[in-house]
Amino acid sequence: MPYPPFRLVDTRPALYPPYTGFCMTDRIQEIIRNDSQRLVSEHGLDSSSARIEVQCLLQAVLQADRAYLLTHPEQSLNEEQHARYRALLERRLNGEPVAYILGEREFYGLNFKVSPATLIPRPETELLVEMALQRIPSPPTPLPIPLLNPLSETTSHSTRLPTTAAKSLVIPQAGEEANEEGNSLILAGERGWGRGGLFRVLDLGTGSGAIALSIAHARPDVEAVAVDASQDALEVARVNTQRLNIGNVRLLRSDWFSALQGERFDMIVANPPYVAESDAYLSRGDLRFEPRAALASGADGLDDIRRIIAQAKEYLNVNGWLLFEHGHDQAEQARALLQQAGFVEVFSARDLAGIERVSGGMTVGHL
Repeated sequence: MPYPPFRLVDTRPALYPPYTGFCMTDRIQEIIRNDSQRLVSEHGLDSSSARIEVQCLLQAVLQADRAYLLTHPEQSLNEEQHARYRALLERRLNGEPVAYILGEREFYGLNFKVSPATLIPRPETELLVEMALQRIPSPPTPLPIPLLNPLSETTSHSTRLPTTAAKSLVIPQAGEEANEEGNSLILAGERGWGRGGLFRVLDLGTGSGAIALSIAHARPDVEAVAVDASQDALEVARVNTQRLNIGNVRLLRSDWFSALQGERFDMIVANPPYVAESDAYLSRGDLRFEPRAALASGADGLDDIRRIIAQAKEYLNVNGWLLFEHGHDQAEQARALLQQAGFVEVFSARDLAGIERVSGGMTVGHL
């Protein structure tokens, strides 16, 4: 019996799935190029942002990371993937933010669940987290605790420590400074750590919890309290707390300070509403889909900032910091409000675009 004709067979594994019959524009590289251009032309996005958004949609559909997209540019989407991607793209072309479409947004290296009940965390707000972390001191070195009270009347003469040694072992009380008698040893700059052993941070209007959780994740030795007037927003923050497995944050429903009577903090941070009610910006782009109450604040956009500054001292410990984000043209007014309220070391910090985006100040003296 004659042998069949000899044929070469490529036994190497296929790098890409078999051809599905779609046109060449269903390849990853073509989708990214063409649909990025659509977002630029129809929504005025810059080319870099548009490209990132298309990549995010593709990553969600393919369940792959960005590196996969870059290393598989010729791969074509199958029919199911194509349909899912087109549905997501249509939502984006209709103006819905990518973060709401996908239900999450990366912020300060962490992935946060978001919903229309919360603002979308933005890169420029990471500056507020940075400013906060820079001002949280390291915990002081634990002090030795004497086994016996050197000044006790019941201590025998043979075991009594010298008076000078006794002074060096006194445990400092909350808010005290070292004095000539050695009655307190807390060092300047270690404010907060004498009060129950934890530096306390309050995040006003927490939304998704991005600011408070980012600080708490970076500094697990602090205690953070995150408040919001919206129960729906707090539910999102609660999910993020559980997903990120962060245990040093307490969530509380509160309209700014209303539920915090009697509490004191070493730092207050906030990303409050700061857009003027009449600003046309509110009816453009992603802001059309975000909660208006978290964006607009009176005729000049400063109503909530004024309220926070006016009340913050009542809830701050001595040498406590108030830090907040504001609009691109509000830094000068923010500094003036802080100074009028008696804050010291008032400053404004610039974001990566060179815009003064965060301002703050410190309390001083006895409250």
